[in-house]
Amino acid sequence: MAKWPQTKLGQISQIYSGFAFRSQDLGDHGIPVLKIANIQNKRVSPECSDHFPEELYTGKLNRFLLHPDDTLIAMTGAGSVGKVGRMPRNPGRFLVNQRVAIVRPDSSKCDPAFVYFALSQDHYEKLLYGFGLGAGQPNISGKQIGELELPFPPLPIQQRIAGILSAYDELIENSHRRIKILESIARALYREWFVHFRFPGYESVPRVPSPLGEIPKGWEVRRIDEALSFESGRTIKKEERESGDTPVYGANGIIGGTSNSPMADKCIIMGKIGSCGALHRSHMPCWVTNNAFLVKPAAIQSWELAWLTLLEIDFRQYVGGAANPYMPINAFGQHEILVAPDDVQVGFQKRAAPLRSLVDTLSDRVDNLRRTRDLLLPRLLSGQIDVEAIAS
Repeated sequence: MAKWPQTKLGQISQIYSGFAFRSQDLGDHGIPVLKIANIQNKRVSPECSDHFPEELYTGKLNRFLLHPDDTLIAMTGAGSVGKVGRMPRNPGRFLVNQRVAIVRPDSSKCDPAFVYFALSQDHYEKLLYGFGLGAGQPNISGKQIGELELPFPPLPIQQRIAGILSAYDELIENSHRRIKILESIARALYREWFVHFRFPGYESVPRVPSPLGEIPKGWEVRRIDEALSFESGRTIKKEERESGDTPVYGANGIIGGTSNSPMADKCIIMGKIGSCGALHRSHMPCWVTNNAFLVKPAAIQSWELAWLTLLEIDFRQYVGGAANPYMPINAFGQHEILVAPDDVQVGFQKRAAPLRSLVDTLSDRVDNLRRTRDLLLPRLLSGQIDVEAIAS
């Protein structure tokens, strides 16, 4: 078995934090801004809630534009610090926010994809998390990130390893793209029925006045905490998030696995501290931590309808706190939404269910590919698998 030499990350990469954008400069239009919440499951999501206006952009921000070869690392936050991700495809311009470290490898010294795969091992995320302990709000520095020692085989070996692992990532991304298309179809169907009120038979249903404007007769305006059930998650120790196969969700998404009994067979997860209003969903048993809500159907009766209803709400208007944003249920519970009659809800669920079934199947495929890749990853990086033999 080959034993590769080690090198410090700072010797083969530039490492620095993103730009400190002023909150008043960010809005809904312009260049999307990547934040810690974008780093999930070893990837960087291109879905951004904040954008920086084009007219404010100057040359000093050039170094904070995401490059295709960049790896990003979360530098702050309990449950987030140390998370590593890379955007598989860079479809346009993205800016990187403060407290997100930009790791920009020197391609003359190393293969950037190899560097990302090396850093994506759980071992390094745990090391970085450990560096951040001992403070109320865990933090790590660019210098600490630069001190990480990576295996450093010859460049041709790096390229072969990166090629093998990238093939898995491409399959994963293909599934993610299909999921995104299916979800956009479901959301368009929802808006057709529940925003524009063009549900089957709508022509024969008169409109009546309501606090939300004219709505179909028989529909109700209800508080969101009546239409849906919001249960706070529970505290779980860091060491208990590394001991099992039940996914543990926090405000930023999956943050580990536990052997504790699941809180729910399936659920919608909504952030209440930190990434307030961030939405995730699980179609398998899971645990939810105390910085998020576990959301379930109530007067809105189906999971799919509950999910799509939440997607339509801008929860930022209900967020309090500056240093540590929070969103308790009494802040948004009185938000009013529409609840359709049972027959309309059932009809929608029948049409949306096949789309959700395909999404769940693809999600399972992603999980299986990710597990296979993650089992292969340390064996390739340690030299346990002879990549030269594979290549030949």
